[in-house]
Amino acid sequence: MYKAFLIKYSEIGIKGKNRYVFEDALVRNIAKALAGVEGEFEVSKEQGRIYIEAKSDYDYDGACEVLQKVFGIAAICPAELVDDKSWENVCKKVCEFVDEQYGDKNFTFKVFAKRSDKTYPFTSPEIGKELGAVLIDRFPDMKVDVHEPAVRITVEIRECAYIYSKTIPGPGGMPVGSGGKAMLLLSGGIDSPVAGYMIAKRGVNMDAVYFHAPPYTSERAKKKVVDLARIISVYTGKIRLHVINFTEIQMAIYEKCPHDELTIIMRRYMMRIAEKLAIDSGCLSLITGESIGQVASQTMQSLAATNEVCTLPVFRPLIAFDKQDIITVSEKIDTFETSILPYEDCCTTFVAKHPVTKPDVKVIRKSETKLADIIDEMLERAYASDEIIEVG
Repeated sequence: MYKAFLIKYSEIGIKGKNRYVFEDALVRNIAKALAGVEGEFEVSKEQGRIYIEAKSDYDYDGACEVLQKVFGIAAICPAELVDDKSWENVCKKVCEFVDEQYGDKNFTFKVFAKRSDKTYPFTSPEIGKELGAVLIDRFPDMKVDVHEPAVRITVEIRECAYIYSKTIPGPGGMPVGSGGKAMLLLSGGIDSPVAGYMIAKRGVNMDAVYFHAPPYTSERAKKKVVDLARIISVYTGKIRLHVINFTEIQMAIYEKCPHDELTIIMRRYMMRIAEKLAIDSGCLSLITGESIGQVASQTMQSLAATNEVCTLPVFRPLIAFDKQDIITVSEKIDTFETSILPYEDCCTTFVAKHPVTKPDVKVIRKSETKLADIIDEMLERAYASDEIIEVG
């Protein structure tokens, strides 16, 4: 059982004098993730590395699983922790490590050494060279290959010595909480959960809003969205999901506006509501799962018409993805099977047979004037219907 994990990051390392802010955020997020894993852990940072030390027996597989979902981690290295870093003990522990980890010793290897403790009697190149000689002497079947070794044995000399040879890829990105906060328009489809995942990977905290239209959308459709929020919260952290009753506004649009403009006008009012919720929640932007040309409401002209009602920036991380690109990510993050459950959402319930694909903003504004005498009160009732569900 490994007693420690050495956590590597990549992008954080170029943050200069502000690097500590991102490191601290990553340490906090790792500690939160491990809080749900059996065992006791201590998370600390030192000179470009983050360390996790197991203070008790623990669930190794569970720890690896949650760490692979913490944005900001580039690699996870399960390590042998050696308190006594005297040269004789390091040589002994490296041999024991190799003997325990590898039954068949017929492989090529290279020892990589990093000496952060400059008082240590050997330099990094000397440590690598001498440990390589010790291993060959102890295990004659092993052969050194400095160019393409089958096994990379790494020894880091810090306050303690760390020995590792396995590297588990992390999700990369930036620590959630280091990039501000945004409001995700979350539907029951494939795209919006993926959009939330991708923006969270850039360090952004998020709330979410779902537009519910009973009785045209069922409680099963609402539960589906809550389930999607719960799945992505593993990556994004806790999500405050706002459930807005959109039925009254949707019906008014259906009754008073041209049917080929229904989707665009509905989207514009959704964006207005989402923006108000975002501002009230301290969010700095909106997030949608739109992709150019995927449906009628996502042409360039339609997106421009939708954007016109917003003052906050709208982030669309899927804008250049095709559907298969999006499906691939949704399968990776385990949202796909939930997204394809056959429960309707409010956007699909009132889709026109021939929706406008190149809306003229002036025409859309004129159509919206038909709602002028009732829309303000309906918007207030929609805001008042806000049901907040804490997820994650």
